[in-house]
Amino acid sequence: MANGYKVSWTRKALNDLNSLIEFLEENWSEKEISQFSENLDHTIELISKNPKIFPASRKKPVIRRAVVDKNNVLYYRYQKQTVELLTLYATKRDPNQRKI
Repeated sequence: MANGYKVSWTRKALNDLNSLIEFLEENWSEKEISQFSENLDHTIELISKNPKIFPASRKKPVIRRAVVDKNNVLYYRYQKQTVELLTLYATKRDPNQRKI
């Protein structure tokens, strides 16, 4: 698609993002938070232009895994003209929490 895929956030992904922002505000500097925001925006832009750019999950091949930075991973799936952001996983917060 010339303009990219439509991107939508699941309620789970939005909750993950809000929780992550709270965590970052308590533990990271403004500069680090700004860099994370830029990385997340860039990752979502890449996904919207080419959803096949990131590898499929080993457990669920219809779900893709995009590394936003060394501390955060974004899981998503796509179909037809829509990309659905499923969850935003903070790798250092709770390593046992990952479900995908």
